[in-house]
Amino acid sequence: MPPTADYTPQVTIQGFTAPTVPGHPWVSVLGPPLPKYFSQRSVQGPPTHTNTPQGSAQHLVVSSPRDSIAEPPTHSYPSQISITAPPVPNNTPRVSVQGSTTFSIPSSTRVSLEGSTPPPGSPRVLTQGSAPPSVPGSHWVLVKRPTPPSGSPRVSEEGSAPPLAVPAHIQSPRESLKPRMANHEKAIHMFDVVVIGGGISGLAAAKLLSEYDVNVLVLEARDRVGGRTYTVRNEHVNYVDVGGAYVGPTQNRILRLSKELGLETYKINVNERLVQYVKGKTYPFRGAFPPVWNPVAYLDYNNLWRTMDSMGKEIPAEAPWQAPHAEEWDKMTMKDLIDKICWTKTARHFAYLFVNINVTSEPHEVSALWFLWYVKQCGGTTRIFSVTNGGQERKFIGGSGQVSERIMDLLGDRVKLKCPVTYVDQTNDNIIVETLNHETYECKYVLSAIPPTLTAKIHFKPELPPERNQLIQRLPMGAIIKCMMYYKEAFWKKKDYCGCMIIEDEEAPISITLDDTKPDGSLPAIMGFILARKADRLAKLHKEIRKRKICELYARVLGSEEALQPVHYEEKNWCEEQYSGGCYTAYFPPGIMTQYGRVIRQPVGRIYFAGTETATQWSGYMEGAVEAGERAAREILNALGKVAKKDIWVPEPESQDVPSLEIIPTFLERNLPSVPGLLKIIGVSTSVTTLCFVLYKWKLLPRP
Repeated sequence: MPPTADYTPQVTIQGFTAPTVPGHPWVSVLGPPLPKYFSQRSVQGPPTHTNTPQGSAQHLVVSSPRDSIAEPPTHSYPSQISITAPPVPNNTPRVSVQGSTTFSIPSSTRVSLEGSTPPPGSPRVLTQGSAPPSVPGSHWVLVKRPTPPSGSPRVSEEGSAPPLAVPAHIQSPRESLKPRMANHEKAIHMFDVVVIGGGISGLAAAKLLSEYDVNVLVLEARDRVGGRTYTVRNEHVNYVDVGGAYVGPTQNRILRLSKELGLETYKINVNERLVQYVKGKTYPFRGAFPPVWNPVAYLDYNNLWRTMDSMGKEIPAEAPWQAPHAEEWDKMTMKDLIDKICWTKTARHFAYLFVNINVTSEPHEVSALWFLWYVKQCGGTTRIFSVTNGGQERKFIGGSGQVSERIMDLLGDRVKLKCPVTYVDQTNDNIIVETLNHETYECKYVLSAIPPTLTAKIHFKPELPPERNQLIQRLPMGAIIKCMMYYKEAFWKKKDYCGCMIIEDEEAPISITLDDTKPDGSLPAIMGFILARKADRLAKLHKEIRKRKICELYARVLGSEEALQPVHYEEKNWCEEQYSGGCYTAYFPPGIMTQYGRVIRQPVGRIYFAGTETATQWSGYMEGAVEAGERAAREILNALGKVAKKDIWVPEPESQDVPSLEIIPTFLERNLPSVPGLLKIIGVSTSVTTLCFVLYKWKLLPRP
């Protein structure tokens, strides 16, 4: 066809050879009458009748990927006609004729089929199914484009211009599908390992993997790294850890890692006296545990710690479900065990508080086996509860969030934020990992470093094994609100108090506090924990009401009105974090450890599991997060042939900067009787004395 003016759109006019199939629809062309001499010969191009049997007619179809959007013509046309052509055999060849859409027709009638808007005066083309608008004097060309049966020749659309944006309701079915297909195209990136979770555990794993030249990617759901560690920075606090913060002796992995990253620690202040608040009275003391003046209560306290440590020694740190009394202890709650051990109300209530503080949950919620294991793998009752030479001895200058942030700096763009993982498919050679924002990644191995219960947010293909599916539904997270109250000065030191308080009062919002003043003495502050049942109860109140209640409590305990005049307040409710679910750690309810606990670290195909819950030392702490992450990373390195199997579990040398002191019980602590033991001794002594008296009275014993 001869070229036309620039404004005339270009189209592809194809000779469609409709097969001879019963019921195949005909093409109706509605529009102005065509001249008698207009026939197939007026289309210039390759012949369309080669190999066409004599007597057959060419079926001319005008095909357009989209509708014209020209303005309706303003002049009138003659009446409409219908032209049909008989079908031709299937062997008729297809011919694509490219060129202008303008036919050489008297009165310069133009038919616009595709492309830019044609000039006024040209009739429109509509595909079947769209209704022509009711415009007076307008004429339309209706092109019926039947879907040919299977095996019939297809219409070529080569050379057609890209379609313009038109409303979906006037697009042809095939054209309306194209943008949807384009939107669903996913970019796929290939990695050796994808780590799910950008907390300390996942990032420690990624760091180790990258040191072995493994191509690793970390996908973090939040807009920050750190997981359950979180350092807030603002003008009021400089920096403050509203999540995990404390490190101490025997936590050698986190101390080694932080040193590699250039971080330094400082000691929590306990130079002055600690305070115990019970029954409305304040009792200053020094040491790990408050003193007990009642001798019977003291025996009960001593027996409680001694019994828990003794039972813990029977529990293997790597496999607590294999303990000799595992079944029996796992059926008990800690409340059951405490009530069985303790004879005095004083010791019993303090033991309940001990559970609240260490695992942010209630004694009736947790398995005795699990809690005894938890205390044992943290070094025992004294180590886990102490500040000096214990789990709360130190903090990081600048905040613990720097551990994750500096690893992210090392990994660069291999850490992606705001990428919650929703789908993991390991049915093929490569694992497919998809995120909530529809980004797709391929890898050889996956390392999950999120709390066990959060893996329920991910769809796995194939599905997780039954035992792991059951396990992740049965490990709830502890409940805690961490609160920091800032003051103009550290007024508590005027009374020789260090800021550490142990508060036994059901109505008190805070259960335990520590001094949170900066190491240079600036920004005096007291950090307090709202724990377990109290966290749930006080979370329903307004922040200002919680702040007032805490200040009033501090004023009573410390005996100072200055506690009522804070200059700033920070808090973090970890129960509202959807990508944590709570803090510090997941806990095992009764019966779960022995039934499902053994699968906590077991890989599922090419998916490996980290996270502090899977650690065997200081689980629930930053130390446990590092241990678990590096152990899972070495499991993958072993699968890649880069690490021997015997090197998966690597003992960590003791930190030279933070050495530990051995905790040795005194002679009395080892040998003092329990309350039942004392009663037995008293009973036996009384019986012997009475018997001797009777025998002496009856002169059955020789007189001196």
